[in-house]
Amino acid sequence: MPVLEKLNTERAIALEDKYGAHNYHPLPVVLSKGEGVYVWDAEGKQYFDFLSAYSAVNQGHCHPKIINALVTQAQTLTLTSRAFYNDRLGRYEEFVTKFFGFDKVLPMNTGAEAVETAIKLCRKWAYEKKGIAEQEAQIIVCENNFHGRTTTIISFSNDENARKNFGPYTAGFIKIPYDDIEALETALEQPNVAGFLVEPIQGEAGVYVPADGYLTKAKTLCESKNVLFIADEVQTGIARTGKLLAVHHEDVQPDILILGKALSGGAYPVSAVLANDAIMNVIKPGQHGSTFGGNPIAAAVAVAALEVVQDEDLAANAERLGTIFRNEMNAYIAGSNIATLVRGKGLLNAVVINDTEESDTAWNICVALMENGLLAKPTHGNIIRFAPPLVITEEQLLECTNIIKRTLKQFEK
Repeated sequence: MPVLEKLNTERAIALEDKYGAHNYHPLPVVLSKGEGVYVWDAEGKQYFDFLSAYSAVNQGHCHPKIINALVTQAQTLTLTSRAFYNDRLGRYEEFVTKFFGFDKVLPMNTGAEAVETAIKLCRKWAYEKKGIAEQEAQIIVCENNFHGRTTTIISFSNDENARKNFGPYTAGFIKIPYDDIEALETALEQPNVAGFLVEPIQGEAGVYVPADGYLTKAKTLCESKNVLFIADEVQTGIARTGKLLAVHHEDVQPDILILGKALSGGAYPVSAVLANDAIMNVIKPGQHGSTFGGNPIAAAVAVAALEVVQDEDLAANAERLGTIFRNEMNAYIAGSNIATLVRGKGLLNAVVINDTEESDTAWNICVALMENGLLAKPTHGNIIRFAPPLVITEEQLLECTNIIKRTLKQFEK
């Protein structure tokens, strides 16, 4: 088959089904083009993208500034490995650390890699700075978390689909309920606690927003026990929730910050772990790394992606339009039997469907949304996440809320 042969939807799906591992369950749509808030399928039908590649495409599909940075750098120098210096990495490191207010950054590629990096960094700090005996460090995590699917991370997941038959599991984690300060306070009394790893909003779990003050109180408790507050902002960061970081809604500065996804505007895998010198300097040459981490393309793309967020004031747009979205959906839900709740911050939102997690109602609604020109995906069976690119306009957003309401009406009981 020629590489550039145009595929129709049926052929593209058949190829993936035959030759690819079945580790995803996509909607039956084959995308071949994207621009801004829109994507087009193999037959040329246009859709609003309301998933944004799980918030990797906050700046919109194929943003010209980001793509230009990618292409220009790709034509000059793509990869050196960290065996040598390159002329892009230092400039990116200066830019990103000043952008988020940290001393140093450790560049990686994917969100899960960045979480693993933060875990290693926290443990090494605990042994060398806090004085915890080696092999004894504990990290507090929250139930229903989603930090990735590596072996270590699934060890403290309670998603059995991600865990079952992948053991033996990694020790060293204390699991507590999310948004429960008393549970955190109790866990911090246990011996050898090194860190608290938390999503400021639990996205994959169904966009659960903690109570006001939870993050502030958690950070204060961690400080009182000399425990590192580690914020996983892979999905919630980079303006998605109406602030540059979701922790900024409570003016919290994490000890370790984990970023990914929109750090590259969806153009190239880029992730990062940021911390101040007192923490980051425990990492010495040879103790952690990645062949592609900090490569010239990633560095150029990440700077452009963050500049777009800043120059286009995407956080403010997300804050304003998120309020409009929830108001529109709440007005519909007030008279609905099929939708029971909308929750979220900024343009990270979810609508809860009136059915069980085991039902296929939310999936069927997403298929109908697709047919009506809008792409979204269920999470946890009966929850639909709505997260458009942050470049969306108010006019486009209102058009989309009308599509969502019109589609939900098809399923009213």
